[in-house]
Amino acid sequence: MTRAELIEFFGRVRKTSEAICEPLEIEDYVPQPMSDVSPPKWHLGHVSWFFEAVILANHVRGHQPFHPQYAYVFNSYYESLGLRVDRPLRGTLSRPTVKQIYEYRHHIDERMNVLIPSVDEAAWPEFRNLVVLALNHEQQHQELLLTDLKLLLACNPSRPVYRIDLRHPESRGETPKPACMAFPGGVYEIGFQGDGFAYDNEGPRHKVYVNDFRLQNRLVTNEEYLAFIEAGGYRDFRHWLSDGWMTVQQERWEAPLYWEKRDGTWCEFTLGGMRALDPGAPVCHLSYYEADAFAQWAGKRLPTETEWEVAARLSGARIEEGALLDLHTLQPVPLIEKEAPTTRALHQMYGNVWEWTQSAYLPYPGYRRIEGPLGEYNGKFMVNQMVLRGGSCVTPPDHIRATYRNFFKPDKRWQFMGLRLAEDG
Repeated sequence: MTRAELIEFFGRVRKTSEAICEPLEIEDYVPQPMSDVSPPKWHLGHVSWFFEAVILANHVRGHQPFHPQYAYVFNSYYESLGLRVDRPLRGTLSRPTVKQIYEYRHHIDERMNVLIPSVDEAAWPEFRNLVVLALNHEQQHQELLLTDLKLLLACNPSRPVYRIDLRHPESRGETPKPACMAFPGGVYEIGFQGDGFAYDNEGPRHKVYVNDFRLQNRLVTNEEYLAFIEAGGYRDFRHWLSDGWMTVQQERWEAPLYWEKRDGTWCEFTLGGMRALDPGAPVCHLSYYEADAFAQWAGKRLPTETEWEVAARLSGARIEEGALLDLHTLQPVPLIEKEAPTTRALHQMYGNVWEWTQSAYLPYPGYRRIEGPLGEYNGKFMVNQMVLRGGSCVTPPDHIRATYRNFFKPDKRWQFMGLRLAEDG
């Protein structure tokens, strides 16, 4: 990546974050409806602080922080970078103001645009890689901005609409019938290898053995998941893992997050407001527990992350065909029969919803944490979490690849999460 290309990438990513927040009212920037989410203004400040703490502070001689308290306010979980506001308390901070945070962002933009062209050639490769990491970090927060905003608005009794002009691609014909595509067992290599960007948890590339397996050619739909609900799926312990069944009872789950019945009709809350449930759209906002329970009820299972990556590569799935971040849609898109005429292919592998796998989030063989703050980015979370693959409708298109390992605890469901079924070969 040249300097000009990096400057363009930097400007595009920074503008996208602000474009996501453009429809907000000033009051929308502050609330924090649960500890897992963060206020929009905190996201905007945090990603700017990341550039300051990781790049400017180490590459600009005599750098002085924009504000002496911002490191405390906007640090997330980096123990090596000092103390911070407790995560559940981010929504209690009325200051800094939204205006001040935008001033902070623009200050960081100015400093970075001066720094990028001035770095010595000898230091350029390492510096470029660090900036690309910080930009990918901001892209992660763009996805979080949208998922957190959706929960924030859904928790309001008036169900305010994020954007009234969002497209709502509804099912326009028959959804292709589910079919399973077979993949041969054997020894495969998985993990990132190449010259482009990848997170440290995507490597090292290594050999794995898999048995013959079969992967469903599309995502599970709302209609199919509704059949599970109507069959008493949330009332039958036999489908559930023990922790999942306990969570269902404690949280009183009866359907995916954002689903509710109105006058006997199932509806779901979207970033475009409350809408009738589209039967052909991919089911969304499921926890791992719900995804696994549905698979058990259907007589199938979830794929492993190895199976997913092998299938994505062997099937020739293309990222550019995925329903990824489009600020005019922001909703999973139904698969139409005429767009998927063959069962001998995998569809919807990228975008729409993150696909739960049955794989625990663990280090690959030979993985070692990076020294310093960046070593806290992924490695220290490798316990009590499950891996998801493929990206969602709010994942930036240049932020996903076949080796990307997302991870969440199994009870979380405010992200755009769904599933694809698998079975043994």
